[in-house]
Amino acid sequence: MTSQPSPPNRRVDELRSQRWFKPDDLRSFGHRARLKGMGWSDEDYRDKPVIAILNTWSDLNTCHSHLRERAAEIKRGVWQAGGFPVEVPVMSLGEMLMKPTTMLYRNLLAMEAEEVIRCHPIDGVVLVGGCDKTVPALLMGAISANVPAIFFPAGPMLNAKWRDQTLGSGSDVWKYWAERCAGNLCDGHWNEIENSIARSPGVCMTMGTASTMASITEALGMILPGGSSIPAVLSEHSRLAAATGRRIVEMVWEDLKPSDILTRDAFENGIVTDMAISGSTNAIVHLLALARRAGVSLNMQDFDDFSRSTPVIANIRPSGKYLMEDFFNAGGLRALLNQIPDLLHLDAIAVNGKTLGENIQGAEIHDADVILTREQPLAKSGGTFVLRGNLAPNGCVIKPAAADPKLLKHRGQAVVFRDYNDMHARLN
Repeated sequence: MTSQPSPPNRRVDELRSQRWFKPDDLRSFGHRARLKGMGWSDEDYRDKPVIAILNTWSDLNTCHSHLRERAAEIKRGVWQAGGFPVEVPVMSLGEMLMKPTTMLYRNLLAMEAEEVIRCHPIDGVVLVGGCDKTVPALLMGAISANVPAIFFPAGPMLNAKWRDQTLGSGSDVWKYWAERCAGNLCDGHWNEIENSIARSPGVCMTMGTASTMASITEALGMILPGGSSIPAVLSEHSRLAAATGRRIVEMVWEDLKPSDILTRDAFENGIVTDMAISGSTNAIVHLLALARRAGVSLNMQDFDDFSRSTPVIANIRPSGKYLMEDFFNAGGLRALLNQIPDLLHLDAIAVNGKTLGENIQGAEIHDADVILTREQPLAKSGGTFVLRGNLAPNGCVIKPAAADPKLLKHRGQAVVFRDYNDMHARLN
């Protein structure tokens, strides 16, 4: 069933795409003619918001290998809401297969996303991705372009199993590699783990950078409520895609842009969320970049200050015991944030047009072992701490919640390596 579009706050002639298609001149004639050359009719796009789906799907990126199907579902939602969807491929930053590091390309994808939006007849954009650097890159581009934008997360993989062990893709590989190097794991068992640890498409199912950034993005207000932890292959993920497509059309008519959402209060909500989930230390690098794009002043000390006042209440690896599928089933980010409302700016607006307070109200914990209460947290503080000293005069970050307390204070001999290859040869 096709839903009825909400009453517009903007007129059709205020749509950005009208500059391409509306005028009775030679250039607009060419624009319309080329659309017809692709099989579109006037009725398909006339007086409708043009919604770009920036898709980072790739056969070389397991995190995004299902996103072709999700893009089709987003299109369905756009059509339902009275928009005209166009899918645009952009660079896919796959953490596993890109060398030497995807961080080299984060800003390149940000520039690509921004310029794709700027130079085309686009009224609103759905940002589709999930792997570590992809999330901040797409958001950075959308912030700079500043047209109505909404993020659709790739979603985590399903939990993995090897024999009687639950495997976390972003953490257990290091543990078992150490066991193999020590001679405690035979080649057969190592091969079994290789065949088991990535059970489905999607991002790593631990609270690594990908799930950290998805959670933060929801807290910032750029993902539909409850969307950040839905596993990639569930039917709920497909329904989220269609809902995202419907919502972006409404956002265009409302003229709800990233600049309206990504305020200082929103970024503080993102930092508190990062600390409460004991998120990846990489989040600091990405949040600082996002804030600069948004014209919001943030620094490393802000993270340290919020860390000292925020309990860790997500019992998710590598800091805790469980995985993202468990987190979703336990209530997800809405349930977690509803445990710490006094630490949040509840009046911050989100892409659904509601406040954060409205979006988390009534969200319940379904498994108290996975999402903890602030009275019984995993740690009273310290999702991420900022350290300064002679080794890091400008500051560095550590994640104490994920470390054995014995590691937080150590005196020993310093070992210096010439380069990465020297380190690898001597350690392995």
